[in-house]
Amino acid sequence: MERKQIRRALISVYDKSGLVELGKFLSENGVTILSTGSTAKQLIDAGITVTPVENYTGSPEMLDGRVKTLHPRIHGGILADQSNPEHLTQLNDAKIEPFDLIIINLYPFSETVASGADFEDCIEQIDIGGPSMLRGAAKNHKSVAVISDPAQYEDLKIAIKSGGFTLKDRAHLAMLTYRKTAEYDSAIAEWLAGELDVNDWRSFIFERISDLRYGENPHQQATVFKSKFSGGITSAIQHHGKEMSFNNYTDADAALRAAYDHSEPCVAIIKHANPCGIATGSKIEAAYLKAHECDPISAFGGVVAANRKVSKEMAEKLSDVFTEVVVAPGYEEGAIEILSKKPSIRILEVTSFEINPEELRPISGGLLIQDTDLIDAPGDDPANWKQVSGSAVSVDVMNDLVFAWRAVRAVKSNAILLAKDSASVGVGMGQVNRVDSAKLAVSRAGNRAVGSVGASDAFFPFADGLQILIDGGVSAVVAPGGSVRDEEVIAAAKAANIAMFFTGVRHFSHA
Repeated sequence: MERKQIRRALISVYDKSGLVELGKFLSENGVTILSTGSTAKQLIDAGITVTPVENYTGSPEMLDGRVKTLHPRIHGGILADQSNPEHLTQLNDAKIEPFDLIIINLYPFSETVASGADFEDCIEQIDIGGPSMLRGAAKNHKSVAVISDPAQYEDLKIAIKSGGFTLKDRAHLAMLTYRKTAEYDSAIAEWLAGELDVNDWRSFIFERISDLRYGENPHQQATVFKSKFSGGITSAIQHHGKEMSFNNYTDADAALRAAYDHSEPCVAIIKHANPCGIATGSKIEAAYLKAHECDPISAFGGVVAANRKVSKEMAEKLSDVFTEVVVAPGYEEGAIEILSKKPSIRILEVTSFEINPEELRPISGGLLIQDTDLIDAPGDDPANWKQVSGSAVSVDVMNDLVFAWRAVRAVKSNAILLAKDSASVGVGMGQVNRVDSAKLAVSRAGNRAVGSVGASDAFFPFADGLQILIDGGVSAVVAPGGSVRDEEVIAAAKAANIAMFFTGVRHFSHA
């Protein structure tokens, strides 16, 4: 494919990394350079021949630099179709020379907002001339190559050495440029909406990380994309193991969230998006052992997440169990080596994990957005709980109730979780009625149900679900309350002489 030689370039960049080196390269390869403001100064100070834009246009910068490239001699040279004789004649008549290359990067608007700058300072970081030139060059990629990021400089050097970019190359650069300006404009629009308290429009920017072997099932194609503005599971460093699958990603994300619901050292074991076990402990290895004891059978082939570094002791215990993925904020010296003895286990390190303040859920024709259930409602504070039956409970029992209340959020509704010693001992998840969830939790707990505490993600609509927990030996229960039959439920708790607490807040999880 034919390449177009680069003879004349316009450079105007905020990020000046690699600028001088690039300027020298262009000059050595016969490229005439025009430039603006501080960009021109830095190039000239480095001994590179540069024509300042104002010398070419005859118009100095004005309005504190707001206007410097918005001129026909600039935009005419960018937008002219160099294969069109009429365009070339018009350029000649107006004494305008065409550009072959535009190198622009934009004012750091998002960085300025993130710094906490005031409104006026943010406004001044909205670039006007830069996006105009980028869009113009991208539109006219038939004639002009456009570089919008210092990361593209090496590709530019290779192209010049090869005689210039091909048309396909220039089209690709144009596509990247429009992505850049779209992101830039989206960031400004979102910021202004926030300033005006307007919430009727959203934009989301994601970049493809890689294609996956398949999706939830082998006949489904799948790809993983990463948000440009957050960390989390898509930013994980993989130290060992096979490639991550679609289901690995979803379970690892759910496991991380479940572990980070707790401030104490916590381990969550997830299988098919539901917990096989969740536990906290004084040390991470203790939390892991307690979490695994909840349901060792289901934990086989599960995903393990920790909210602390994985210790050697935890790694040794974990290495005895077939595990698909282990994910943590770090690993103590020697832990990765121990785990790596298993050839297939995926070892992930997520150095930055923050629970997103919003949850997105695609539906046909649109998107649902809600505040993330952060377990931070007034009713989540045990100081605000209302005890509706039973005697005062011990500190240990109250601690277990608090743990169970936080842990049940990670269980798909209808959800019942039994806990003892800050560890789940039985989990009933995803049933279409609360009675079946209660039966499942008690059945999975077995003898461990005796003396445990129970948490229900929503109210008991009848006393029958609670009665199953009572018959299983549960000593205390926490639930939202709010059923029209609360009195019936409370009466059952009183008859059994168990402590029951109402929180006034529920924690459905249907995703």
